[in-house]
Formats: sequence, C-alpha cells, structure tokens
Amino acid sequence: MDRVETHEFAYFVTVAEELHFGRAADRLGIAQPPLSRAISRLERRLGVRLFDRTSRSVSLTPAGQAFLDASRSVLAAADTAVRTAQRAARSHRLVVAARPGQGSRLLAAILPRYDRSKDAVPVEILFTRQQAAAVRDGTADAGLMCSTEDLTGLQTTELIKETAVALLSAGHPLASRPAVTIGELRRLDTFAEQCPDSSLDQIIDLVALRRLIVVVSDGITGKLGPEVTAVPVTGVPASLLVLGWAPAIPRPALAAFISEAKRATDSLVSHPKAS
Repeated sequence: MDRVETHEFAYFVTVAEELHFGRAADRLGIAQPPLSRAISRLERRLGVRLFDRTSRSVSLTPAGQAFLDASRSVLAAADTAVRTAQRAARSHRLVVAARPGQGSRLLAAILPRYDRSKDAVPVEILFTRQQAAAVRDGTADAGLMCSTEDLTGLQTTELIKETAVALLSAGHPLASRPAVTIGELRRLDTFAEQCPDSSLDQIIDLVALRRLIVVVSDGITGKLGPEVTAVPVTGVPASLLVLGWAPAIPRPALAAFISEAKRATDSLVSHPKAS
C-alpha cells in the first residue's frame, strides 16, 4: 500500500468532523469534487470504507472512526514537528509571552539575571492574552500566565502570587481610597474588564490621560510614576503566576531562563521590597 500523505489525513479529518463534503471543502479552501475524489481514492488504497454516504447524510463507519483517532494523532505529531523546527530555527532569541499588566515586576527581576547567564540569548516579550496558545503553536518559547488558565500540554513551574490593583489617574476621586470593589469600578465609563493588548507603557499612559481604568497585578506598581495610582481591589483573589513551556528538544537558552525565573522568584519572596 502506498504511504498516506499528511494532506490526505487532513482531508479525511475535516470531512469526519463536518460529516458534510461541501462544508469540509469550504474549510479546506478547495472545491467539493476534488475532495470527494481524494476520499474515494484514500478508501481504495486502504481497502476499507471510511464513510457511509447517502444523498442526505454522511456518517463514519467503524473503520472510519478508528482511522479518525489515528489520523488526529498523525496530524498532532506533524504539528509538534513543525513547532520543534520553528523553535530550533529561533535559537538566536527567546520569545516569552506575557499578559499586559501582569508579571512586570517578576520579569524585571528575571531578565537582568538571565542576561548574565552563559546560555542567554536576546529576549523578546510578546504581549498577549493568549499566552498558553502562543506557546502551544510555537509563537512563543515560554509564557508567564495564571495557574487558572488552561495549561494542557505544557510543562510548568509555579512562581509567585500577585494581588489585584486598579490603575487610576492620580486625580481620580477613587485614587485616595485604601481599596475599591470591582462593582465600583464596573460603574465607571472608562473601566475595561480586560487589559488592552498593548505595552505596559501604553496602558499607563492611557490611565494617566483618564482614558482607561483597568485591574492589573500589583507586580507593576514600581513602574507607574506620579500620574497613576494603584488601589487594591477587594473581592478579587490573588493570582498564582506560573511559567509554562512546551515539552520539546531541550534548549540551553530556555533551560537557563526557567532556572533564573525560579531564582528571581525566590529573591522577590525573600526580599519583597528589593525591586
């Protein structure tokens, strides 16, 4: 039997998920007749019927269901191979995904330590709310994220807990309060439930200009300046930050970053005012 090509696995899985050749063809960006011919050709080569077809419906046969499970494994392995190659090609730099407004104090403690490591490479910070996804798809080598996020498929190490604070312009009526509630913040016109996908400097500028009020972690308070005030938010639990990375061929640069992240965390916990 001829070897099944990767694109044939992808064609089959798409039809199996849609159970409709027209919709599957639309997802794949091809015409329906070539897709139908490709599936028929695959069935002939395998010597089994993968789908039961009528004029009104398409369903998987028992052989098709078994082949679907195996095909998904093949495609997952191919994706892993691609990500591994991308990471290897990116060996001259390290990309770390981080959520805007979270983990800044920790990153500020990690980076100088890492830069002194013999295995250090230039670090690029990718600001995104989809840190875990960025690591899984190979966009980032590691991600700084909350332990409550979906960490499926990632290796992680726990780092530090951070509490929630609201960023307010220094002249805002709530800026002098010892604490505010999330309910009070939600009644304000400029309050945003989520941080913009922007750099921390841009977020701070928007707050200073009274265009934005947002809840972030207390790890950024050392970077605010006189025009922005951080006020603790009651009723919002502390977040446990973890560093996550995808299991793959070990990279000395990534291993060094993980090691220095742990050391920086230990230093912050032992000397919380040091940074």
